[in-house]
Amino acid sequence: MHTEEIRAVVGRLGALVAEYYVFPEIGAEVADRLAAAVAEGRYDDLGTPEQLAERVTADLQVGNRDKHLRLIFRRDGLPDETDPVAEEAHWRRRAALDAGGMARVERLDGNIGLLEIRPLLYPPNMAGPAVTAAMSLLASTDALLIDLRRCVGGSPDQVAFVCSHLLDSDEPVHLHDLVKPADGTTRQFWTMPYVPGPRFSGTKPIWVLTSPATFSGGEELAYNLQQFGRAVVVGERTGGGAHPRQGFKLHEQLEASVPVARSVSSVTGTNWEGTGVVPDLDVPADEAFAEAYRLAAGYVLELPPDPERNGVTDEARAMLGAGVSAG
Repeated sequence: MHTEEIRAVVGRLGALVAEYYVFPEIGAEVADRLAAAVAEGRYDDLGTPEQLAERVTADLQVGNRDKHLRLIFRRDGLPDETDPVAEEAHWRRRAALDAGGMARVERLDGNIGLLEIRPLLYPPNMAGPAVTAAMSLLASTDALLIDLRRCVGGSPDQVAFVCSHLLDSDEPVHLHDLVKPADGTTRQFWTMPYVPGPRFSGTKPIWVLTSPATFSGGEELAYNLQQFGRAVVVGERTGGGAHPRQGFKLHEQLEASVPVARSVSSVTGTNWEGTGVVPDLDVPADEAFAEAYRLAAGYVLELPPDPERNGVTDEARAMLGAGVSAG
């Protein structure tokens, strides 16, 4: 990259942060800091977009540690957000290649369901049918493990859609609000009174697996289920990114990631920004599956005797006797 190109990218980034950042005063400070760095020639010697992204991101996060506030290097390029048709086509292709984020759907021994969501919770208009298909397969299991250890973000609408299958309420449940200072708007997110497939019965337990890599939309799902008392979170504290971001194309391989809103839980009145979602059972992430599976199998063994369930009981007992390997 040449000097004028670098300065144009950083200048545009500063303007976007000043205009849209979730905390306007901090956004103005960050923009002033970037302008000063440009004037000093701090970025002039960086030859590649990747180098620029790394140094600018470090400067963006000084004092605020907002992990959503970044200059992102996109090796394969990125669509222009000003072209909604191209942008939607890009994300639809991504969702299709990732099975709508439903990376693993499985009945484990003991009639325990496993749903691994990664890398993203894609929007319902792109991946809603994938969620419905997954929950249709898992609805008859006795307990559910939701693996979010590699879920790094996603759509709040998809989080609400997943919660609609798990909170098991005929009435809409108010999950949280997104407050956008830039335009003074607040958007509420609720569960849906109807879903196109079966819900996972509210009488059945859920364990959610987390890691430090669990971020943004993945954290939102874990946080919602934990705060509503619907699931036990097992694993490690998550990444701590609760401010939804908007992306802006600044260069063929550089995207400005600017947090534009703050999440406000209807239960706690706050969110997980900077703190992460704190697990109920704190275990190393690579041991979370084994721990949750062990607890789920123990639950299955405590269910009332039923001759038709002898095979399931035998599976759970054999699994506990043999031990559980990392999943």
